[in-house]
Amino acid sequence: MNRTSLTAIALTLGAAPAFADGHVSCPVKVGVLHSLSGTMAISETTLKDTVEMLVDIQNEKGGLLGCEIEAVVVDPASDWPLFAEKARELIADEGVDVIFGSWTSVSRKSTLPVLEELNGLMFYPVQYEGEESSKNVFYTGAAPNQQAIPAVDYFLEELGVERFALLGTDYVYPRTTNQILEAYLKSKGIAEEDIFVNYTPFSHSDWATIVGDVVEMSEDGRQVGVISTINGDANVGFYKELAAAQVSADDIPVVAFSVGEEELSGLDTSDLVGHLAAWNYFQSAETEANEEFVAMWKDRMGEDRVTNDPMEAHYIGFNMWVNAVTEAGTTDVDAVREAMYGQEFPNLTGGTAVMLPNHHLTKPVLIGEITEDGQFDIVSQTEEVAGDAWTDHLPESAKLTSDWPGLGCGMYNTETETCVQIQSNY
Repeated sequence: MNRTSLTAIALTLGAAPAFADGHVSCPVKVGVLHSLSGTMAISETTLKDTVEMLVDIQNEKGGLLGCEIEAVVVDPASDWPLFAEKARELIADEGVDVIFGSWTSVSRKSTLPVLEELNGLMFYPVQYEGEESSKNVFYTGAAPNQQAIPAVDYFLEELGVERFALLGTDYVYPRTTNQILEAYLKSKGIAEEDIFVNYTPFSHSDWATIVGDVVEMSEDGRQVGVISTINGDANVGFYKELAAAQVSADDIPVVAFSVGEEELSGLDTSDLVGHLAAWNYFQSAETEANEEFVAMWKDRMGEDRVTNDPMEAHYIGFNMWVNAVTEAGTTDVDAVREAMYGQEFPNLTGGTAVMLPNHHLTKPVLIGEITEDGQFDIVSQTEEVAGDAWTDHLPESAKLTSDWPGLGCGMYNTETETCVQIQSNY
């Protein structure tokens, strides 16, 4: 495969000179805010590599607005307050035009005040709990209605799960997601006593007691399922304990929201076959665009490197940003933001992503079963679903909407017809 065909899937509008009154300073700087050390490095290092690859591809096409693009990489080291410091460094000291970064919601929420103070722009590529819409962030990962809710529906409708264990890492994303899921499960007739919720610290390693508690839930003969919002390297110990306890997917299926191909690449998956993950992309998607993307990645990084969902989110977000900058004729944040609304770009699973007025994308929902080679067999796939910034399953959120180009507001109360100030909850 030649270089031209390998980069064809990253097509963007051709570089054009900036407008006379536009803002562009060469080189165009792209900030990369991903942990390269600490508990989240297992997931985030690949995203740093992805952004650098996308920058190189665009530079091979002539750069942006007549300028070379430069990736400016920092390491917030899985230290949540350090994300804010590094974001400030990128914007105030390095003068980046945009940031691609963060994984956990606590790191995103730590960064948010800096972005809003300095009017920076960040593309956030990971599934999250929703309940947020900032004018300074484009959320290219899944909202709960694009991952968590469909995964629960799959457990209820396809696997006949009657009792649920909601296991998560102790921070805002699992806690808020599980709050939404508890309300949703109860609305579906699942009794409170049939919902077990447990939180563990980052890097938690002793899973014997918790796995034992989950197994005990199944002793009355009813089907138990695990909804996992466990993040980072704690997943290694969790899956190892499942294998040690001889818990198969037929016995107690697990569906994970933060485990993809990258996390599985460091595990012996022979005992995990049949367990599930819910994402909006899997490497195993059979499309021409994905075949070329995977080939390009492996050609650059090596045959043993895998692709995953947040990589696709950065791929979509980066190309939308390039197209918005080209359309605006400037890297000015306010102008680029306006040009982002309605941007469309082909995803890697055969559909088209559209950027919505609430700063979320349309995305398909995929459920995949783990295979022995650490990949996923896609067992369910929907059409594109519009990301909902505010869930319909919590009373206070159901009356909220986000519409930045129309209402200039990310938290609009449809009952009082007022724009509410968003409160940080991390």
